[in-house]
Amino acid sequence: MLSEKVAGELEMLGRHLKILKAVVENEPIGILKLAEETKIPSHKVRYSLRVLEQEGLIAASAPGAVTTEKTAAFLNELDSMIDELVRSSSSLKNIQFCP
Repeated sequence: MLSEKVAGELEMLGRHLKILKAVVENEPIGILKLAEETKIPSHKVRYSLRVLEQEGLIAASAPGAVTTEKTAAFLNELDSMIDELVRSSSSLKNIQFCP
């Protein structure tokens, strides 16, 4: 179903943000410690780290993941990005279907 795909994407976004939060608060931090801190399985932590690294929000280092110069700017914009997601999803209620 269409909504299941969106729900899955939102769940994944939430996981990525939890991982990023843990990196910000505990850097440098490795996969096992991230899994322990977030209660997220290590294979999902690994995937989230890869996505965050591709986005330039974290970088790999010998002792573990660390933030980058892009992280602060992203975090400053995060609330407005989430607000836009809420507006977009709320507007779906306005779509009228004829009975």
